[in-house]
Amino acid sequence: MEALTLATFVAAGGASLFMAWAIGAGSSGSTPFAPAVGANAISVMRAGFFVGILGLLGATLQGANVTEAVGRELVVGTTLSPGAAIVALSIAAGLVAVGIFTGYPIATAFTVTGAVVGAGLAMGGGPAWTKYTEILSVWTLTPFVGGGIAYATAKLLRREAVPERVAIPALAGVVGALLANVEFVLLGPPDGVGSLSTTLGGGLPGQVAVTLVFAGAVAGALAADMRSDEAAGQRHFLLALGALVAFSAGGSQVGLALGPLLPLFDTTSVEIPLIALLFGGGFGLLLGSWTAAPRMIKAIAQDYSSLGPRRSIAALIPSFAIAQTAILLGVPISFNEIIVSAVVGAGAAAGTGGVSRGKMGYTVLAWVGSLLLASVLSFGLYTAATAVL
Repeated sequence: MEALTLATFVAAGGASLFMAWAIGAGSSGSTPFAPAVGANAISVMRAGFFVGILGLLGATLQGANVTEAVGRELVVGTTLSPGAAIVALSIAAGLVAVGIFTGYPIATAFTVTGAVVGAGLAMGGGPAWTKYTEILSVWTLTPFVGGGIAYATAKLLRREAVPERVAIPALAGVVGALLANVEFVLLGPPDGVGSLSTTLGGGLPGQVAVTLVFAGAVAGALAADMRSDEAAGQRHFLLALGALVAFSAGGSQVGLALGPLLPLFDTTSVEIPLIALLFGGGFGLLLGSWTAAPRMIKAIAQDYSSLGPRRSIAALIPSFAIAQTAILLGVPISFNEIIVSAVVGAGAAAGTGGVSRGKMGYTVLAWVGSLLLASVLSFGLYTAATAVL
């Protein structure tokens, strides 16, 4: 390998690792267990430990779709050069790091998408309007869908007419049905993915049967747990939901760090299996979660809403569903947006959720501002660099 090519790989890889660390410290590392921490179901440090491991697994098993979308579908008519990839990753990671150390959850997907689009347009590429429409639709609907479902679920759990020993196992069954249809690399063909329902059930009738059996088994197991100790059963369900969301975060967020690297491999003879890249990106997420996530976990858990176990469960169910939908569609999405919206919706159901309107306003401005700022900085820096060099 030539010295220039090696140096390019080292620089791009370093920028990607920094981005993965920043994501693990912020978006994927801080948000999945924040409601559980807010409900005192798990400590901050223990949450940071487990979210790192689960994020690594999710990145390796589910990260391919979003990685492909970020790397090859955000700009048409051109392929990101190594220099453009380095610029985009460095700017995005820098903005996310600023959010981590100032205590405001910058939307990672917004910064990376903006930075990649800015660099691509600076290279002479064209806007990918179809993909932008899909992405913006998911981003726009997420607060309403996530917050709305969380609000409705929290209201259901507060109704005295519906005993928690019935409502919570029923919700667990819904989660089990979703889990039976989540796609994993290990369950699919060599060049694809598969779910438990498709692997075990085959055709549509079999898939429906597997889904119902799996949902019933999950609901039955939690019902038995709650008959033994209702509070412990709630806590176990809450922790299981946090684990599923953490796993989903890894599958969604690793593509934001690895996607800009894909064009680099298209222009050289270097071949690295995608699953190896995904594992490396997942390891970067793990490092970020273990070293810096606790600060943001505390910020999300305590500053946005005072949650108990029921409202935390209500917040995490739509978070898991939305995350898996985005992974299936190959849409980069911010976990800060998902979790914060769901936490606010669940808190509003009680009428005394302790939501900080001022902080929410600043957070929304930070989300929009990070998208625009990343685009402008990436476009300007790449244009200036090419003019000088």
